[in-house]
Amino acid sequence: MKTNTKAANDAHAAPSGKGQRRAPPTDPASIKRLHTRAVNHLKKSDPLLAAVIKRVGPCEMRSEPDAWRALSSSIIGQQISTYAARAIRGRFAALAADHDFPPPDYVLKLSDESLRGIGLSANKTRSIRDLAEHFVSGAIDSQKFQKMDEEEIIAALIPVRGIGRWTAEMFLIFSLGRLDILAVDDLGLRNAMRKIYDLSEPPSPTVMRSIAEPWQPYRSVASWYLWRSLDNEPKVS
Repeated sequence: MKTNTKAANDAHAAPSGKGQRRAPPTDPASIKRLHTRAVNHLKKSDPLLAAVIKRVGPCEMRSEPDAWRALSSSIIGQQISTYAARAIRGRFAALAADHDFPPPDYVLKLSDESLRGIGLSANKTRSIRDLAEHFVSGAIDSQKFQKMDEEEIIAALIPVRGIGRWTAEMFLIFSLGRLDILAVDDLGLRNAMRKIYDLSEPPSPTVMRSIAEPWQPYRSVASWYLWRSLDNEPKVS
């Protein structure tokens, strides 16, 4: 099947300037229009996914546009329950009395004891510090992300301790609003595809990409529906 390359390019094309991308909309009306356009495309392109969309209802994807907040929260939430992650994020946010969320330079001034005291493991404490160092040093410059393609952003993020490809892909979807991401290592997506497409086992990355080809350029939105079909959150396999 031929990929809809024009639509993929148009999804985040900038009005001018080679290599630049239009930032995703932030106002509710524009977000709703974007989701409606994506859902209409998905329903037309895949009858089985259309049934999932009908069952789940309107797309309610939400994003966290602050890169530092999104990535540090992602590290905090790794391999623990949603309830525990929410509690630790709340305690982390309260560490800086003068901010609603501690900025990277503030985190670097905190002792390990302070970070461990809110419930972070030793490994996550090191990962949060490493992430903060990357932001403070400029090794991660979130202002450049909108001009970078997905693989460039992933390459910039995975040198950080505690961030792998899956975490970077979740950041692309839920912070940068990239519409055409397929996280083939995500356990929830694999299980949802197995169920929806009546497969004998969770699909391989190759099979996942084949199933998802008609979804382009809205594979992120389709993925959200698959997660919701399991009443699930993204989880790395």
